[in-house]
Amino acid sequence: MTPTDETQNRSASHPAGPGTTNRPDGSSRAVKAVLAGAGLLAILALGVVPRVWLSRSLKRQEAQEAAAAPNVFVTPAESSAASVVVQLSGTMSPITEAPILARTDGYLAKRLVDIGDRVHAGQLLAVITAPDLDQQVLQAKAVLEESKSTLQQAQAALDQAKANAGLASVTAERWAALVKRGAVSRQANDNYQFAYSAQLASVGIAAASVAAAGNSVGSNTANLDRFRELQGFEQVRAPFDGVITQRNVDDGALVTATSTLLFRIAKNDVLRTFIDVPQINAPSIRVGDSADLTFIQFPSHAFHGEVTRTADSLDLNTRTLLTEVDIDNKDQALLPGMYATVAFRVPRTVTSVLIPSESLIFRADGTTVAVVTDQHIIQFRKVALGHDYGAALEVVSGLRAGESVVVNPSDTVIDGVRVNPVLVKQAAGSLSPAPANAAAHANSSARPSPTPNTITEP
Repeated sequence: MTPTDETQNRSASHPAGPGTTNRPDGSSRAVKAVLAGAGLLAILALGVVPRVWLSRSLKRQEAQEAAAAPNVFVTPAESSAASVVVQLSGTMSPITEAPILARTDGYLAKRLVDIGDRVHAGQLLAVITAPDLDQQVLQAKAVLEESKSTLQQAQAALDQAKANAGLASVTAERWAALVKRGAVSRQANDNYQFAYSAQLASVGIAAASVAAAGNSVGSNTANLDRFRELQGFEQVRAPFDGVITQRNVDDGALVTATSTLLFRIAKNDVLRTFIDVPQINAPSIRVGDSADLTFIQFPSHAFHGEVTRTADSLDLNTRTLLTEVDIDNKDQALLPGMYATVAFRVPRTVTSVLIPSESLIFRADGTTVAVVTDQHIIQFRKVALGHDYGAALEVVSGLRAGESVVVNPSDTVIDGVRVNPVLVKQAAGSLSPAPANAAAHANSSARPSPTPNTITEP
């Protein structure tokens, strides 16, 4: 008996009641589930398996391409800070410095100071013997006395002329009265009248002689004063408080006025330095701005200075702004002539990024850098450079922050070539070649990662 016949007989011997329905049994449902699962597996096998196989093939192909691509070391371009510290070099000099030259000819009789001596304003530094000048002073005195005597003689002559003029005036008046009465002739009267006029002229001449003698006395007095002033320069005195930084003569040396340098004096309680600020930073420098000065003699200490004046104009040859920075030196810790590094913090005027100096490539068509794209393809970019910070360069155009820049590009870095980028991190302020095992690990990787590998420099 077949299963179908057995099923029919079971149905006939147990007729369905009025409240019952025909349901498939458990074995029928199980068969259907198995058949549905088998169909689903068949569909998955036909649709998914080829895709998985194709994906694995692409991965193997990418791994082979990555193994064949050369390794290049890259670093991301960093955004510049909102402000920048500008470091410039300068040489310290005294706030006031003056050469002391001889103002009279003679011989150095006595030198009272030497280099390093601190002196005060008006202090005697040296004594010069000038016999020629001393004789000129005596001669000027004699000439002055002679001119004074001449003045006295002229004054006496003037007094005499005035007396003669008075007598002539009285005589002329009397003869004028007599001629009116007809007692004397007109000719006689005219003689006395003209004699009075001559006496008046004599008074004028005498007065002029007195004026000339007075002027001569004034001239000779000024001449004597001049020689006395020169004689005063026989004593060489300090013009201000300071220190003697140079001494060129010894006792007995022959000195010549305006040409013999005796000493050099400097005032060191305040030092200053002149620096040339580049054009890109010049608009940010203002009088009153602070500046930090460092010296190799004091590596762990920064001295604070202040911008006291600027030229307010750029030098046409260097395109820089001459700036003076003063620093307090009351403790005499610093010396004139020291080399200083002057640091200013100024706001950045141009948006820029920073790259290592080893990234720069000089080509015939201009300055470029090699950039690795997200697809690991080399791309050359022309860039415009800003400030050179030594280990880093400022790029003001042609590059964006975050882009991967090739460091120390070799001959394998060609525009459009696929490469395997290896990220190099800066340590101790410089970039050094990546370890050899890092390059080997990059070559043996099965597939290039979406981001460059990271290597921390020792």
